[in-house]
Amino acid sequence: MRTVHSLKELRSILRAYRQQGKTIALVPTMGNLHEGHISLVRKATESADIVVTSIFVNPMQFGAGEDLDTYPRTLAEDQDLLAPAGNTLVFAPSVSEIYPEGLANQTKVVVPEVSDGHCGASRPGHFEGVATVVTMLFNMVQPDIAFFGEKDFQQLAVIRKMTRDLMMPIEIVGAPTVREEDGLAKSSRNGYLSGEERRIAPVVHQVLTSVATQVEKGRSDFLSLEQEAKEALTSAGLRPDYFNIVNSLTLKPAAETDKEFTLLVAAFLGTTRLIDNVSVTR
Repeated sequence: MRTVHSLKELRSILRAYRQQGKTIALVPTMGNLHEGHISLVRKATESADIVVTSIFVNPMQFGAGEDLDTYPRTLAEDQDLLAPAGNTLVFAPSVSEIYPEGLANQTKVVVPEVSDGHCGASRPGHFEGVATVVTMLFNMVQPDIAFFGEKDFQQLAVIRKMTRDLMMPIEIVGAPTVREEDGLAKSSRNGYLSGEERRIAPVVHQVLTSVATQVEKGRSDFLSLEQEAKEALTSAGLRPDYFNIVNSLTLKPAAETDKEFTLLVAAFLGTTRLIDNVSVTR
């Protein structure tokens, strides 16, 4: 496994692989890897000859007061995890390599509608930053296929629409959320939790699955269900950001006639923001 930091070297290596007729997969990450990321890499090895994992803490997707400066940078540990998973190449560029003219002068990609609401409402500009950097990574790596986790459900929807609308010849694969034994979705930010907060955190998934069961059984008073869920989270010691029941395809508020539903949640536990989702069909 090789690690490169410059676009010039990345393109030189990938050009040689393409000349050999190799297929290429991309797994975009911000590093501080866990089993969820590694599961994406393993899936990528099953679908392509060459797997590129990018590690880049993207400043454009962080808002004022968020954890950009404190977000863990753990490249050496990440490399140790990636090599045995079958990863071929690590692309770990600097901020200046990605944004040589600075963020203020950077062309940006905006994905309408699907970026609105949910995390898009709570984190203005976040999905603009995500869409921009993923577009750049797609152009730099030119993968045949790219892998993303379903834990970031809205992000996956944004990337799917962006890829479709801009007619990028890339297959987007979403992979199921990887969880701890107690149901907590694996996340790089889980490391921020104190011992007591970590004990409470699985409540997020417990509330999700409880409400999902009620939706699956036919309950359609979605606003009441959302309110009950937020009250349950609050009672457990969390501070809900949102709990929304939506149409899985449009991410718009669910209607009684819908068949596919996704329950989206974000909640603060101390200073840590946890997100999760569950999808149901009826």
